[in-house]
Amino acid sequence: MPTSPQPHPAEQPEQPEQPEHSNAVEQPNPPLAGERFAPQSPAPAGPPSTADTRGTTRVPLPSQLSRRAFGGVVGATAATAAAVAAAGPAAAATSRAARDTGAAAAGPRAGRPEHGGEAEGEFEAATDRRSRRPNILFILADDLGWADLSSYGSPDIHTPHLDRLARQGVRFTQAYSGSATCSPTRFSLYTGRYPGRTRGGLAEPIADKSVGLDPNHPTLASLLRDAGYATALIGKWHCGYLPDYSPTRSGWDEFFGNFGGALEYYSKLGLSGEYDLYEGDAEYKDLRYYTRILTERASDYVRRGHGGKPWLLNLNFTTPHWPWIAEGDEEESARLTARIRAGEKGVLNHREGGSLAKYREMVRDLDASVGTVLAALRDSGEEHNTLVIFSSDNGGERWSYQWPLSGNKSTLQEGGIRVPNLVRWPARLRRNQVSHEPLASYDWTATLLEIAGARPHPAYPLDGVSLAGYLLRGERLAERDLFWRVRGERALRRGDWKYYRGADGRDRLFHLTNDPREQANHATTDRARLARLRAAWEKVDAGLLPYEG
Repeated sequence: MPTSPQPHPAEQPEQPEQPEHSNAVEQPNPPLAGERFAPQSPAPAGPPSTADTRGTTRVPLPSQLSRRAFGGVVGATAATAAAVAAAGPAAAATSRAARDTGAAAAGPRAGRPEHGGEAEGEFEAATDRRSRRPNILFILADDLGWADLSSYGSPDIHTPHLDRLARQGVRFTQAYSGSATCSPTRFSLYTGRYPGRTRGGLAEPIADKSVGLDPNHPTLASLLRDAGYATALIGKWHCGYLPDYSPTRSGWDEFFGNFGGALEYYSKLGLSGEYDLYEGDAEYKDLRYYTRILTERASDYVRRGHGGKPWLLNLNFTTPHWPWIAEGDEEESARLTARIRAGEKGVLNHREGGSLAKYREMVRDLDASVGTVLAALRDSGEEHNTLVIFSSDNGGERWSYQWPLSGNKSTLQEGGIRVPNLVRWPARLRRNQVSHEPLASYDWTATLLEIAGARPHPAYPLDGVSLAGYLLRGERLAERDLFWRVRGERALRRGDWKYYRGADGRDRLFHLTNDPREQANHATTDRARLARLRAAWEKVDAGLLPYEG
């Protein structure tokens, strides 16, 4: 049953910021693999659940199905080892170029903002800090554009809670999603590999029950679970449908959320008219506004004791993905629901709906909901040693603010794949910093595995590179390529340069430091560089699964 509603942060003054702590638990220096950590004290239990006024009914869970364990893993990936070994002059040059890229590509508003009067400082690792293995809270927004937060330059969406998160940690200006649409990016985050390495990742996005994330494929959750973590996914899964695919078959101990790519926020009807709110593998009836339900569930999870284990929570909001329904829009919800039940197709795309004002309302609600979850984390006493990451699954769509980037969701232009990315870990990271190092979703998989003391499965080498050395030990990131492939488009970034081929089949070459809007094409004036980057893209592509049909 749903819990009693918690006060919405938008309805109360923002809590004063807590000072940085200096009493982190002393442990050996990273790398953290094999690091011993102090058992965590159980957090106080949340308030008892109460029935929802709109009539909530819980369907009993079926018996748990068996899940494959991936224990006894030894060895690190070649990608991670190469990144550590390659640090040197070339890496230093790349790091400087990336820092230079950030100010130009971010623009004057987002490149060097001030949060509450504090100017951001360039990132510097706090190499003197120690900690036990952290809890991990990974918050993923849905179709949130790169500049939709006030800390990234939005001119008219105020996001105080996410700005506060940025102020308390590190804001990345050169962060990318693993793909340009929902499900392939989730594949890249959960597996740490390019979406094209798995059949399910070829769907852009998954729209039927024919494919999904193979339960036999190791995931961030399964590898952390085997390393002693409690794991949960709350919100949008979008990596396959029942009966063959589910988070509980891929390493998450608990799942509460929706399987598909979109749902109507009140009725919970999905793209095919199916009811799509589940606890585990059983339907869960709750007709309240979906973002509010997810916020309550996540708040309860972070407050809960976990038997002394560290925990991983993937919190995947559907906000601000279409349909453009904010809390209180029950009349519009009823209209869309009636059309879905009448058999009309494409209703949830809401092509006749939405507005800039409605989009702003949804993003502000996302911000306030994140604030509620972070307040619950603070109340739990685990804020200091919880690594919080906030990002989006791809670039924005119709109503998103992307300036100065071109393109949006579904394209490999910057606006389709560059995303906001905030990271906070008070025990290990200094506050109010900005980093211009390029990174992608799959890098976070490698990073979190190293920080948690887990290792990739040797049969499934990662494509991502761990950022732990950069974040915690002050190591420079070695030069490497960021790679993307979608049907009809290709892209590869190396340093400041980006190779891009769009649906028209023309090769383009952009210098992102000088031209974040991707307007000045150097393909004819720098043919040698274009050839090198194109060859590098084609070499990676040759090792991926081909598209079907």
